[in-house]
Amino acid sequence: MIKQVNIINPKNETLELVLADPYTTGILVTDISGLAPPKSSINYQSLATGDGGLFASARTEPRNIVFSLRMVDTDAEDARVKTYEFFPVKKEITMQFISNKRRLMITGYVESHEADIFSSEESTQISVLCLDPWFYELGDVQTVFSGIKPLFEFPFSNESLDEPMIEFGEIMRDTRAFLEYKGDVDTGVYINIYFEAAAEDIWIFNEQTQEMMMINTARIAELTGKAVGVDDNIEICTVPGKKYIRLLRSNTYTNIISALERSSQWLVLRNGTNIFGFEARSGKNNLLVSFTYRTQYGGF
Repeated sequence: MIKQVNIINPKNETLELVLADPYTTGILVTDISGLAPPKSSINYQSLATGDGGLFASARTEPRNIVFSLRMVDTDAEDARVKTYEFFPVKKEITMQFISNKRRLMITGYVESHEADIFSSEESTQISVLCLDPWFYELGDVQTVFSGIKPLFEFPFSNESLDEPMIEFGEIMRDTRAFLEYKGDVDTGVYINIYFEAAAEDIWIFNEQTQEMMMINTARIAELTGKAVGVDDNIEICTVPGKKYIRLLRSNTYTNIISALERSSQWLVLRNGTNIFGFEARSGKNNLLVSFTYRTQYGGF
């Protein structure tokens, strides 16, 4: 059951709508529709000589979330104006939905704001169109293959050299990682490859599906005029609609998507256990690799 809805407007201000306590804001949430998985369009080809059809493709339509709100403040006008401020028409807002088991967010554009001003119980209905139809869990998940895995953080002072060493991180040197993905929608990942020293031709792959991305480092040298080496970062994003491959060198980004071999597939996470690994033609132990992703859900 949803306990709270947070609305974050374009000015990064937050309106906290606690469903059990509407008098704090003067706004009562009477209904929210559009939280279930959205409709999909299935494209198919009809069979000329048989029944049914052959699957061609599928896509998910944008999500339409509609809020039904009622003003319960003694001054209904103040509450109504507050909804204008946090649901500005044609502007993008962020919505956070919080229950006992989930904390999810989604963004969308306010399509309409229909206020019933002259009723004895003022109310309004607000339509928000979410072009990205998926819900995202608040916070990112990071998996370190090879690199420094943080153990804990806190401010402290150690003025004695006689005290035992305090371990803040663990150096990981694995070339495989097991990612337990809890989402019910396939999601892309952010991959970071840090170079402690030179390495040549890098493969990142899914051991179960045999999907692979191969980065041609010779091509990077052609694009940038210098081979990849110490302190370089290759950043890869496989999230649909946001895909990129870029090199971070001396605080400057360079687009190196053309260094991706044509036979490569953009890696995704699927529900359950995902086993990923990486290899290099040379210098594999010089690479620090991590995956970061956001858990996606089809509905709240």
